[in-house]
Amino acid sequence: MDMKRLSKEDLNDLKYAKALLENIGLAIKITNKIGLPIEKGIKLLPRGWNNKVNTYVQKALMSALNFAVYTLKDTTSASSNNVFHKLLVGGTGFLGGMGGLLTLPIELPVTTTLMLRSIAQIASGEGENIRNIESKLACIEVFALGGNSTRDDAAETGYFAVRAALAQEIAKAAEYISERGLADEGAPVIVRLIAEIASRFEINITEKAAAELMPLVGGIGGAGINVIFMHHFQNMAQGHFIVRRLERTYGPEQIQQAYSDA
Repeated sequence: MDMKRLSKEDLNDLKYAKALLENIGLAIKITNKIGLPIEKGIKLLPRGWNNKVNTYVQKALMSALNFAVYTLKDTTSASSNNVFHKLLVGGTGFLGGMGGLLTLPIELPVTTTLMLRSIAQIASGEGENIRNIESKLACIEVFALGGNSTRDDAAETGYFAVRAALAQEIAKAAEYISERGLADEGAPVIVRLIAEIASRFEINITEKAAAELMPLVGGIGGAGINVIFMHHFQNMAQGHFIVRRLERTYGPEQIQQAYSDA
């Protein structure tokens, strides 16, 4: 099959997207800002934390999915609103920094939904029709994209590897929601999708919570950590939706090959 050659501008966009998507992970970004390694905070997490955080993350993602399906409509493409969203999550981060793990079940759904709104604006700016269920789920998919982490297996977390791992569940969920909506949140197809995304998103939540537990972080530090958290996923969204825009023009196979070569 003949392939349309990428224009210089589109190739530069693809290189930029790759730089965002394959960049260092959240833990390293936070460590660089606060000057303390995340591993110290992880040691402060209580026993059984992993089970609790998975539950919190799944509930937060289900809230975000409900917001996406029933509330998310056409958005402005003004990326300048990203600053506004950072200010809002800074407020929820202040709460997290002051209350620690006790406030996480309250703070996380609010922060996740605010992030989703920002992600949707970025998607709209890259030409996504945010009313389509496929685009809504592509916004939710961003939470599974974390960049490179010191605790990740790169073979399993590369951008296209993550998308391939989620593709089948997203397709099934899109078909189910299109036909039935989200009346039954316990439907196996919905549960599997949320669980798949949560298994990746919770790595970042653990790192965020660990940073907020460090001595002297407090409310101001928690606000700063949440701003870094939001900025990180705004970058993931920007890269993700640049790739999707180029795929609509050139086809997925050509863009994946060009991404690999970039």
